[in-house]
Amino acid sequence: MLTNVDVGRRSLSSYRRIAPDELLDKLTESARDLQGVRVLHVNATPYGGGVSELLRSLVPLTNDLGLIADWKVITAEDDFFSVTKTIHNALQGAERGLEKAERDAFLAASARNAELLEEEFDVVFLHDPQPLGILPFHGKGDARWVWRCHIDTSQPNPEVWDFLSRQLSEYDAAVFTMEQFVPPNFPVDRVEIIPPAIDPVSPKNLPLAPATAQQVLDWIGVCPDRPLMTQIARFDPWKDPLGVIAAYRIAREDVPGLQLALAGSMALDDPEGWDVYRQIQEQSEADPLIHVFSNLTGVGNIEVNAFQRLSQVIVQKSVREGFGLVVSEALWKGTPVVAGRAGGIPLQMADGVGGFLVDDIEGCARAIVRLFEEPEAAAEMAARGQERVREHFLLPRMLLNELSLIGDLVRQRPLRCDLTPAGVHRDPVCGMTLTDVSSAPRATYDGSAYYFCSEACRLRFVQEPEHFLVICH
Repeated sequence: MLTNVDVGRRSLSSYRRIAPDELLDKLTESARDLQGVRVLHVNATPYGGGVSELLRSLVPLTNDLGLIADWKVITAEDDFFSVTKTIHNALQGAERGLEKAERDAFLAASARNAELLEEEFDVVFLHDPQPLGILPFHGKGDARWVWRCHIDTSQPNPEVWDFLSRQLSEYDAAVFTMEQFVPPNFPVDRVEIIPPAIDPVSPKNLPLAPATAQQVLDWIGVCPDRPLMTQIARFDPWKDPLGVIAAYRIAREDVPGLQLALAGSMALDDPEGWDVYRQIQEQSEADPLIHVFSNLTGVGNIEVNAFQRLSQVIVQKSVREGFGLVVSEALWKGTPVVAGRAGGIPLQMADGVGGFLVDDIEGCARAIVRLFEEPEAAAEMAARGQERVREHFLLPRMLLNELSLIGDLVRQRPLRCDLTPAGVHRDPVCGMTLTDVSSAPRATYDGSAYYFCSEACRLRFVQEPEHFLVICH
């Protein structure tokens, strides 16, 4: 059998007084008709990335609501993950394609994992490209199959996308983080847009006393009393850590004693991370104020929590990004963010909340300096960002989206916006669930009212409403 991942327990009641009550009530209501439905999530690794973090919280909370949810990881050799990293980069637009031997290795691993998937489920979610090829070898059976893509696939390498898209023909649905990530000529009829979210009661995001946070950073050699900027991200070229170092060196000319912390995670399915880690070490070894950490050197959820709370600025200088939930993590802790204008980051910082969006190294440096020089304005921006996270980017909202899809698939009915649970509205642009629309931006089209999570989404809808209403069906 595929390897099962043990998860803890979660209770919906622990989110009371954190997430909006209306959202939690709708979540309970939506789960009533899904008691006993068996749901499986399959991905590549139990640690070291955003998908595994989401599943570690999502799966136990799904169980608490009365469904039966499991999380399993695929089995593969190291060379398979080299192939899937190439696929990952190609989906984000890298030019390098796949050799025949690499395609054969992908298909062979998919066949092996299909044989290992023995249990029966009602709905199966396969996350990202690593397990994508299981369905053609396994067969659908009585289950409904969903491919959940967390990557920006808006401009994929054509040759690699052609290879992968041939594996998708039997899927019942696909889920993307943003509508613009859906590739052209996508072969799955049913497409759902579900932005991810953070878990406010996980160790990474739970409240941490300032004195405790200071002790944590002192312990690992970072002085919390000196100016500090931090990037929390995988060691990945798309996160541009070398660009962050360059921006830091410009910014410290105006911020004396500025420290930079780069904290990343090494994941089983990301062999490229070691190459990037070595490049960072080479660039920073002569600078004692640059601190480089990873999960293999003792930096985990609590340390990340401390960094995000005590840094004056969190940087996420991505050049391509699936979503970048570290932005919401930082804003949830009241810390302003300087981030690349990529992927889902602008959605999290819509309407100018939370910090500054930047396009290059010089702009990044200027934004960092500005937040240090204007602490009151920085605090106000972060506070607005924190409220946006509370309304839109906490785990119960994402689970409500997912339960709507599961219910639709189990009942085998058309997936339409008007089948969203009563009293719940969905932003037709970004897919966000809105449980309280009393102050939400609003637009009317063809006699119907639509509500939005931000003015930016409303303006996009007004420009081409027919496009977004097609995606919504």
